[in-house]
Amino acid sequence: MIDLYTWPTPNGHKIHIMLEECRLPYRVHPVNIGAGEQFKPEFLRISPNNKIPALTDSEGPGGQPISLFESGAILVYLAAKTGRFLPKGERAKYEVLQWLMFQMGGVGPMLGQAHHFRLYAPEKIDYAVQRYTNEAKRLYGVLDKRLHSSKWIGGHSYSIADIAIFPWLRSWQNQGIDWADHPQLRIWFDRVAARPAVQRAVQVLADVRKPLTDAQARDNLFGNTQHQKR
Repeated sequence: MIDLYTWPTPNGHKIHIMLEECRLPYRVHPVNIGAGEQFKPEFLRISPNNKIPALTDSEGPGGQPISLFESGAILVYLAAKTGRFLPKGERAKYEVLQWLMFQMGGVGPMLGQAHHFRLYAPEKIDYAVQRYTNEAKRLYGVLDKRLHSSKWIGGHSYSIADIAIFPWLRSWQNQGIDWADHPQLRIWFDRVAARPAVQRAVQVLADVRKPLTDAQARDNLFGNTQHQKR
């Protein structure tokens, strides 16, 4: 059985989508990051970076239990476990993996910074807002150009690259994006959003997420609590 430790954020949604697409049975364990539950010792044992998502699988490689953190690693693991959404051919596999790394190294971190400085920073810093809004637009442009020559981000087939990128683009308005500037990407986005597994996945824990408005939640995510040595 797979136990998923998660919260309804873009990184959490990646794994919700993958599990739903693969029709794998799993149990959800909410980790309320606003309340600081990511710092509990039992969670840190499987996610030493105190970030969601994390996963344990009682039937891991060789039939032995395994625990994993980092959403990209979890996607690769689940693709290997099920034989789905990562091509077996060497060339096609690496084409998908490069776009997965594009999400992990670019789309997630940069759009996360755009969210922070546009929505959550305690003071408005015009340079930071402009810097990360422009970077968001650049990344959207890279994806839009890719989709002029490919139906899916990773190649000819829907893959873990699409699964990884889609949740981050659901907050396009908060990133200062105008879909009119990225028509091919909008077509792709709507195609992914229409998938039944995706629609199920984005509802996982959707009823428990609340806006990060209180001081303690901000401290847990961005302040001294986040940066304490553990």
